[in-house]
Amino acid sequence: MSKLSPIIVGAGPAGVRAAQTLVAHGLRPILLDEAPRAGGQIYRQPPPGFYRSKKKLYGFEAGRADSVHQDFAALVQQIDYRPQTLVWNAQPDVLDIMNTTTLAADNIAWQDIIVATGATDRVLPVPGWTTPGVYTLGGAQVALKFQGCAIGRRVVLAGTGPLLYLVAYQYAKAGVQVMAVLDSSSLSDRIAALPDMLGQPALLMKGMYYMAWLMAHRIPLKTHARLLRVEGEGQNKHDEHVRAVVWRRESMTAEEPVIGPEQTIECDALGFGYALRSETQLADLLGCRFGFDAVQRAHLPERDKAGRSSVPGVYLAGDGAGIMGADAAELAGERAALALLQDRGVQIDNARADKLEHRLARIGAFRKGLERAFPFPHKWAGLADDKLIVCRCEQISAGELRQAARDNNAQEMNRLKALTRIGMGRCQGRMCSSAAGEILAQACSIPLAQVGRLRGQAPIKPVPIGMHALKSAPAPVSASPSTQQTASVFHVALAAGEDE
Repeated sequence: MSKLSPIIVGAGPAGVRAAQTLVAHGLRPILLDEAPRAGGQIYRQPPPGFYRSKKKLYGFEAGRADSVHQDFAALVQQIDYRPQTLVWNAQPDVLDIMNTTTLAADNIAWQDIIVATGATDRVLPVPGWTTPGVYTLGGAQVALKFQGCAIGRRVVLAGTGPLLYLVAYQYAKAGVQVMAVLDSSSLSDRIAALPDMLGQPALLMKGMYYMAWLMAHRIPLKTHARLLRVEGEGQNKHDEHVRAVVWRRESMTAEEPVIGPEQTIECDALGFGYALRSETQLADLLGCRFGFDAVQRAHLPERDKAGRSSVPGVYLAGDGAGIMGADAAELAGERAALALLQDRGVQIDNARADKLEHRLARIGAFRKGLERAFPFPHKWAGLADDKLIVCRCEQISAGELRQAARDNNAQEMNRLKALTRIGMGRCQGRMCSSAAGEILAQACSIPLAQVGRLRGQAPIKPVPIGMHALKSAPAPVSASPSTQQTASVFHVALAAGEDE
């Protein structure tokens, strides 16, 4: 029986390497990606005609970024590449998609799919975080890479994780005045994590270089920094903007920390984030089984060493299945593609597959070290004031979440969603679900794993009202090889309009 062309969702490092591997074995995959150009978030390319050297855009990663871009350019004529295409829903054998430029909706049948959907920032709100001028670290980096602009002239960067120092380095190199780097972790955390990170000396040295460079350029690096609030100013809400960031020294992990005095840093923008969270919605809609990952404090789709999920024909690669970084994403993309080929009965290089798994295991050990070096601020939920807005889409506060849990004995995320609308706004919980889960677990005094996760629901990202079908199609779409892989849709607009 013939097989449909495999589908890859995401043209980041994992997706590009997966496509390259499939082409090398004689297949012509379909590559769907929201961005106009390949590279993903980490190797995001500026718009055509907007030139900045790769060295300026990617720093130490310029060579690797160029490799991904060049390999993709050599590949693009051999694949069915569909940029600016949002996959907003998944059914057992059909994906619902939309061209983000024309807003034309369509669907496409699938039999084998590699999900390489990447990650976003993990946001832990602080008072004032909705003030104009506050960005996530990832958003701050996208502004620099894609638009070639900074989020402000005098910027404070806060949170924890490797991205914090990378963004600080990139902003300072771009000429922005980085007023301070406020890290909730400490030097002792990083020293304790060294044994786990020595297995990847190049990555370790790169991180140490960023910190050393920032210190050499007299950029204040503050550890055990608790971000207290963002202060804004302006005559009205239309010209409100960030005026200052207030913080103090206070460990977010120690039971009885030493608390320092409040300190104010004048600035006009803040970038913040506490590591990354995987974009798992598509894997969820595809029916993948999830399990709780204590290291990453998240429910993640389960996969074997090769990238096979619990659903036959669904393969997972890159940060969308667990935060491992760009290097691991390339390896995982290739390994997932080899698994797909194996399952189709195609002869592969088994030694290469074993080598990829071995390298991924080594990076996995390094990632555990990173989590130790930049620990999650466990006290955040307990310190969050009842008035703190957790969900900016629906304006839901920490106090409302706690009250719903208390009054209704709600100890599960989807129950909390039904009671409060958390996760029902534009972001569909992509920004607020991590923080809401922490608040719920704290309010109920139960482990985070026990509160579960918000179930993925279509549309997994906002779709405009103007989305329209290409043409009507009375015949149902199926993944039967006898049907066309791409079929027009009639039902899309109705599905998009369904309430949560």
